[in-house]
Amino acid sequence: MTEPINEHTARLLLEHKAVLLQPNDPFTWASGIESPIYTDNRQLLSYPNARREVITGLVQLIKTHYPTVTAIAGTATAGIPHAAWISEQMNLPMIYIRGKAKDHGRKTQIEGHLNTDDQLVVVDDLISTGGSVLEAASVAAEKANVLGVVSIFTYDFQSAADNFRKAGLTYHSLSDYPTLVRVAEADQLFSANEIQKLEQWHQQYGRHDGSEA
Repeated sequence: MTEPINEHTARLLLEHKAVLLQPNDPFTWASGIESPIYTDNRQLLSYPNARREVITGLVQLIKTHYPTVTAIAGTATAGIPHAAWISEQMNLPMIYIRGKAKDHGRKTQIEGHLNTDDQLVVVDDLISTGGSVLEAASVAAEKANVLGVVSIFTYDFQSAADNFRKAGLTYHSLSDYPTLVRVAEADQLFSANEIQKLEQWHQQYGRHDGSEA
């Protein structure tokens, strides 16, 4: 691979329809925002070669930015498979963090074993505002030290940067919305007018505080 990892990842996401861009027929997010993008990185689960490249990229992010890592955490549910592949490739323990604690059995919210001195990296598939993954990181921080977060994709919203700064954590993603649009333009997937719509949307909603769920 000779192109930068953010551009290569963007092409993988577009090729396998893990990210859909519809500048003329926007999606409606749960927050009510009309958006030209919909992200469904679960699509990558069905493409072994693409997911292998993504996992290799995430492993490199972790080795570069969080070299003292001793355990990997996945967010439920989207981060679990990616965390599992990362932990296998790095030969590290893995846990996953539920959205809420079970109401039966051991009533746990963290599945798997953590030591109090573990250095944990949390894996998610997508960073929007960062709210859900930061909640998961907060739960994990009660049991171990959280180094930071990695994800496949981020919308590159200022609200995410603000939320992570307030939480005292960093995050790193393989690709982001501006890169995705740049690649779509370079590959002539949309007209100049459609590219402008995609760029204008990000300029308009780059500080939004809603969510895509």
